Formats: sequence, C-alpha cells, structure tokens
Amino acid sequence: MRDEGVSPPPPPPTLTQALTLVLCGMASESSVSAWNDKQVAQWLQAEGFADYVDLLCGRHRLDGPSLLTLTEADLRGPPLSLRLLGDIKRLAISLRQLQRQNQAELEELGLQPRDSLPLGPPTAAEWSCDRGDRRCNGGDYPRDGTELRQRNGAPSEYGTRAILCHSHSNGRCRQHMAGRLDPEVWKTILSVIYVFLVFGLTSFVMVIVHERVPDMRTYPPLPDIFLDSVPRIPWAFAMAEACGLILCYMLMLILLLHKHRSILIRRLCSLMGTVFLLRCCTMFVTSLSVPGHHLKCASKTYGDSMEKIQRALTIWVGFGMTLTGVQTCGDYMFSGHTVVITILNFFVTEYTPRTWNLIHTISWVLNLFGIFFILAAHEHYSIDVFIAFYITTRLFLYYHTLANTRAYQQSRRARIWFPMFSFFECNVNGPVPNQYHWPFSKPAFMKTLIG
Repeated sequence: MRDEGVSPPPPPPTLTQALTLVLCGMASESSVSAWNDKQVAQWLQAEGFADYVDLLCGRHRLDGPSLLTLTEADLRGPPLSLRLLGDIKRLAISLRQLQRQNQAELEELGLQPRDSLPLGPPTAAEWSCDRGDRRCNGGDYPRDGTELRQRNGAPSEYGTRAILCHSHSNGRCRQHMAGRLDPEVWKTILSVIYVFLVFGLTSFVMVIVHERVPDMRTYPPLPDIFLDSVPRIPWAFAMAEACGLILCYMLMLILLLHKHRSILIRRLCSLMGTVFLLRCCTMFVTSLSVPGHHLKCASKTYGDSMEKIQRALTIWVGFGMTLTGVQTCGDYMFSGHTVVITILNFFVTEYTPRTWNLIHTISWVLNLFGIFFILAAHEHYSIDVFIAFYITTRLFLYYHTLANTRAYQQSRRARIWFPMFSFFECNVNGPVPNQYHWPFSKPAFMKTLIG
C-alpha cells in the first residue's frame, strides 16, 4: 500500500542535464575566456549542438575568447558556412546568452556587447545600449550600417526617421535620429583650452631652449645629406608658411560648413596639442646645433622670469611664424611647421567626400611642397622633418582607427593609456559622416544649396 504522504523520488538526470551541471561547475572555477577547445566542446554538447563539435573545436580550434566573439555572421559565412537555418538561429541565441552573462570578460577583450550583434534587422530581444537601461534594445545596429553609407554619400535604407540608441558615459540611453551625433560643445571648449595651453607651454620652452643654443664655433652644423646637396633658397621658408596658411583657410571653410564641426574641432585640438606637447619634451631634452651658418642664433640670456614670459607671449601671439615677425632658435627635433602642415592636410582629406579629388590633390601638393620648402630654406634638419611627418601621421591614423572601429573606446586599457581619447570619443560611435549645411539663416539660397 502506497504512502500518500511520501513523494516519489526524482528521476535521474538526463545526459544533457548532467553535462549542464558539469559545465556550470566548470564555469564557476574558470572564466569563459580561459576555456580551451575541450571545454568549448562540452558547452556545445550541453547546449545541444554536438553535431558541430568537430567543425568548431576540431577543425577551427575554437576556444573561450573566440567563442565569446563568435557572431551569427561568422556562422553563416566562410569558413564555417552552416546551412541549417534553425541551428544557426539557436546557436546564435545561445551565444548571445553566453555573451550577455560574460559582459565583463568582453570588455577585457576590448569588445562591447553591441560589437557582437548578428546580421539582420534588430529585434526586441537584441542587446541593450548599456547595462544601466535594458529597455533600449537593438539601437546600435542601424548606426553601424547607416554611418558608412552616409559617409560615402549614399542614402540610408532605414530612412531619416529611424530611431537609434546612443550610449553615453553617464549610464543613460538617449535616443537620436539616424545620422545625428551629440556635438558636446563643452568638450570642444575644453579641447580648445588644452591646445592653447600647450601652445603657451611650447612658446615658453622655446625661450628656454634659445638660452641653450650650442655655439656654432664649437658645434658646427651636423652633416645632412639633403642640406649638403641642395643649395639654400632664401624665400623658401616664407613659401612653406604660405602653404600652411592656404591649408588652414581650406580647413576653416570645411569646419564652417561641416555638420559635425564640433567633433572635428575637438579632434583637431586634441591631436595638435598632443603632438606639440611631445615636441616640447624632445626639444627641451636635446639641443641640436644650428642647421645652417645663415642663421644668426647665438644663445640669448633673459634678465628675469617676466622677460621670459613676455618673449613667450610674443611667440605665442605670432604662432611662431616668421611671417608675423617671430624668429626662434634652437627649437629643432622636430619641425613644428611640418606638424601643422601635415595635420591640416590630413583633416582636409579625411573630412571631405572621397569624390573631391581636386581638393585632395591640392591639399597633398601643398603638404609636400611645404615640407620641401622647409628643407630648401635650411631651417631644419632632414631628420626633424621626417620625424615630424611620421609622428603626426601615425597619431592621426591611430586616433581615427580607434575612433572609427570603437574597439577600445570603453575598455579599461584605453582609459589607462589613452585617457584623453576615451574622454573625448566615448560618445562618438563609429565614423563621423561627411555631411554639410549652411550654419546661418541668410542667405536662404546657400542653405538650400549646401544643406
């Protein structure tokens, strides 16, 4: 006779449940990013994808980090090329659940949850814009698709009324229309203050360096293959500064008409200030001899600190240009004129449409001729110009690569090694589209023509 007060014993666990329990115990001992291919195989079997263990773990050696970064696009495309739609969708759902449970590990790998979105239109079950607000789902996918089309001038398939989620560092998820970026004018003002402070520091360092110019009788000009081979052209340095002024006017016109001018100014100031801050260090640490006998650069001693400050203000107001009557000595290693000309050229070519071939050609011609005129005037050594060009171009490319790919914007490593980049770019998701409009109300035909 059965005792009704005693419940029957629970059934033994199935193979899938047993594997799940083993996997949970394994996950508690080690993070997913530390899994090897065998542990990934166990996870696949526990999720019901035993048929793909040999393909993913055997042939392609999938481990924990690669599992966390796996997307539906990877499943569909080569070299995996899965054919069963149901398996693709179910595996993509399991991957999203695993990635959502390991967001901290994704950030350690330099990725954000929105970087692992699958192909296809966003649904209500997609990722959130940030951890603080789970109600705003799937917002970043259209941005990734539309910004590249807007950058190339093509219309967006989502239309101008598509709602996007924009993840901000203050923990809230704001909604913007397609193609809109927050100008964050206050950050732009901080960047302008930063670059002016760096220019002031550079001017003061120039005054200090002038006091330590090596005596030409003791330290003659160093051998230089270009300066020794090309005769000096007296008017060449003025032409180099003229090339810089033309590039400056071109960029000012672009900034005036560009829809996202605030972001452009912020990037220009941050890059320019950083390169000149590095220049302060190099010319303060190492004093090179004067590159030519035509330069009357004897060391000059200033009476007191106030006189040094006045001289620094004179250089600062005149932007260190000979066209404004400023003559400096000892500020070599590396060329500040090359930095300015190069960075202006790169901004002109980056933030104009690719079809503007004439503008790009003129910009590059001015950049290259400006560098040649600096060397032809014998105002800098060849190594000064080369280092300035290399450092400026590398910083520009690294900065924009990080900003456009969003790979390291929110990572801990970026906040440590690139704090200013993380601060200025934390709310700029993806490439800045080259859109133009007339910023004034009159004349009306300009607004119609440009806007």
